[in-house]
Amino acid sequence: MPYGLKRYQETHRPHFLTFSCYHRQPFFSRVSLRDIFLTCLERIRRQYRSRIYGYVVMPEHVHLLLSEPEVDVLATAIQALKVSFIRRSEHLHLVTFWQRRYFDHNVRDGDSFSQKLRYIHRNPVKRGLCKTPMDWPWSSFRHYATAEVGVVEIESEWTESRRKGREPRLLGLHIETPS
Repeated sequence: MPYGLKRYQETHRPHFLTFSCYHRQPFFSRVSLRDIFLTCLERIRRQYRSRIYGYVVMPEHVHLLLSEPEVDVLATAIQALKVSFIRRSEHLHLVTFWQRRYFDHNVRDGDSFSQKLRYIHRNPVKRGLCKTPMDWPWSSFRHYATAEVGVVEIESEWTESRRKGREPRLLGLHIETPS
């Protein structure tokens, strides 16, 4: 580990993570790879019993807002996610796909949580990949906007309602959809 780098894990607080493709190459430009990554993320979420609050898969990096896993430590779960993705992706063993390290920020309060979630959801728009966060399917935004159930289970009020056997209601929310 580099000198001075400290990771604060087992804090029982959410973490904002960023990890990149090797040399920030746009390896996630292929839609199929983004889809495989989401499948792996859900599998690892279940295996390590972690809660995913938000995510976005960008062409050259990934942002996650998640809890610490109930099984093992966060670093092990992230390593398992990266390895799982490589194993499920054809021909990727021929290239180094991931940077070795990841950025980890402990989310200490509700304001920081909201800020990180907004950052995650606005990232594709800011980069010019789409016009609105709704247009980027490799993000948790649609879940928050419409209670959509996607490949990755998002821990939210919508999910909590479903666990209790109630269908979530979208009160006062109107989202324009193209015809």
